[in-house]
Amino acid sequence: MNGWKARIDQALQQALSQNQKRQRVVCEIKPQSEMMVAGRSYLNFSSNDYLGLSQHPDLLQIAMEAMREHGIGSGGSGHVTGYSAPLASLEQDLATWLGYERAIVYPSGFTANQAIIKLLIAKGDRILADKLSHASIMEAAMLSLGELRRFKHNDPTSLQKLLSQSLLSEDAEQIVITEGVFSMDGDMAPLDALVNVIQDQALFMVDDAHGIGILGNQGRGTCDHFGIHPDILVVTFGKAAGCSGAAILLSAQLAEYFIQSSRPLIYSTAIPPMQAAILRASFTLIRGQIGDALRQKLRKNIHYFQNRMKDLLSEIPESHRLKSSLQLLPSDTPIQPLIIGESDDALKVADSLKQQGIWLSAIRPPTVPPKSARLRITITATHTAAMIDQLIAAFHQVLFDAEYL
Repeated sequence: MNGWKARIDQALQQALSQNQKRQRVVCEIKPQSEMMVAGRSYLNFSSNDYLGLSQHPDLLQIAMEAMREHGIGSGGSGHVTGYSAPLASLEQDLATWLGYERAIVYPSGFTANQAIIKLLIAKGDRILADKLSHASIMEAAMLSLGELRRFKHNDPTSLQKLLSQSLLSEDAEQIVITEGVFSMDGDMAPLDALVNVIQDQALFMVDDAHGIGILGNQGRGTCDHFGIHPDILVVTFGKAAGCSGAAILLSAQLAEYFIQSSRPLIYSTAIPPMQAAILRASFTLIRGQIGDALRQKLRKNIHYFQNRMKDLLSEIPESHRLKSSLQLLPSDTPIQPLIIGESDDALKVADSLKQQGIWLSAIRPPTVPPKSARLRITITATHTAAMIDQLIAAFHQVLFDAEYL
């Protein structure tokens, strides 16, 4: 036991010394991009609730009705008693909307990604993943029986070189994995170019957690935006849909294989019928005129923020201590990362913004590469121009503090 304690103490001390210690803060989320922490109100620029649907009155009403009809739990695994009518209908809705034969709902996107890799990858198989793929993908790949190879971020040529290399055995298979929208940089994968490279050499999987509901016709996501149809598509419900959970979209054959053999599905409690009913209603909004209007408002807000932030950064003098590292990464999505550089500086800027009533979190290594600590600014449809102006004014006050000049 003493050995365990020493090992854990060392890991905790290392995280502390490198400014990598994570903390959870009790937050009370309010409508219209506001939140409360320790009794103080903040403007929320860190939320994944891109369309503001978590507070939509229609969905709140559906939640109350579904709770009265179905209760608050599913009562078991979907393989026992937990596969409710609302859940079955949700899966059918998603499959029809996104153009797949089947959809299978999982408790979370993390679980869904890990379930895919765990089930499909056998000894000798090769996983080709974008270098910046989500932690759930990388962790599962490293723990799998297969060989993990990472291609350069959004680089089809790098992928082509890996695809051309011989596999370990004649019966080995390959899978290519990428995200549709990358969660820390906000950029989109060049899915059409990747498909042209892959052709029939590998199975293709896209995790579109941050693209579904935001991009494409009716919010069908990044794949629809690029006009491609991967073999496996993962969509999550904690971003645009305003709830939680995830689904895997796939062929009927693959779906049957997952139902028979995916242990995270078989041995997990199914999502409650109430949650499935909320999600069905949420995706109905996303597909319809309300979703179109929210996406239009979101795009308008993103462009307004980008113009205001670029104007601010152009005012930073060459003598500014952060001048060489300050950079707004190019992104057409709600994720707008402002690179600060060092973890210490990112934490200081985030803390100073909180004093101005702006809630932003510093994203630091190891989540992002060294020297690229950042503020991950997320723009939503519920932000107003006045809120964005307040954000820029707070940044101006913080960045033009004497400490940095």
